[in-house]
Amino acid sequence: MPRDPGTVTCTIDDGIAQVRLSRPDKLNALTLDVLDQLVATAHELRADKTLRAVVIAGDGDSFCAGLDFATVLREPSRVARAFVPRPWRGTNTFQEACWAWRRVPVPVIAAVHGHCLGGGLQIALAADFRYATPDSTWSVLEGKWGIIPDMSGIRSLAELTSIDTAKRLTMTAEMFTGKEAHDLGLVTELDADPVVAATAFAQELAGRSPDALAAAKRLFNDTWTASPRRTFARERLEQAFLLAARNTKVAREAAFAKVRPAFGPRQR
Repeated sequence: MPRDPGTVTCTIDDGIAQVRLSRPDKLNALTLDVLDQLVATAHELRADKTLRAVVIAGDGDSFCAGLDFATVLREPSRVARAFVPRPWRGTNTFQEACWAWRRVPVPVIAAVHGHCLGGGLQIALAADFRYATPDSTWSVLEGKWGIIPDMSGIRSLAELTSIDTAKRLTMTAEMFTGKEAHDLGLVTELDADPVVAATAFAQELAGRSPDALAAAKRLFNDTWTASPRRTFARERLEQAFLLAARNTKVAREAAFAKVRPAFGPRQR
């Protein structure tokens, strides 16, 4: 169990989980406890079939200022253990703190303000969508410390921007604004209040079949770099399930009746 409980909080209202990094006095910098709690929270939410969406944000003045090196380096043996991958997942603790949100079968939306640096940027990029203030501060900050992003950020950058841009951001560790991040394709939407905007988008998505949303997320995440043949095969499998799913019938009947659908729990 985490040694410092409460540095990640989660509340669920009407099927929408509000997850918060909660070390505001440290700009939500990441400790090993925070990483463990992110993993545990994502795994718990993954099992909740009534869940419709997740909004991840930071308490206080920042989303996340990256790794808290001063705290983390006090426990070298624990760092070494956290660095070892779990063979059944293919990720270590650092990577799973981000990649676990890819495994949650509902839309995950990061709401970014203030600092979004290093590991914080990698958490944001692991979400399905990112809402950010135009003046938020972003950086692949690991280069400043002589290291590389190793919390799944390389994969996320490769999916979201061009290879030369990804290399430049990683090699220079330059700071850039939320507006610039949007121009680079790293941010989905700009908004002065990203939590409100992200929650409104989550509520919009909650009006769609949770089974269709889960299938779409799986399909895009699992086949984004796959061959057309493999993608077409997955399309057929996902669609075959959806055609027989209870929530598909609910969506169809609501569309014909022009009323808001009342979906049941997600089946997968």
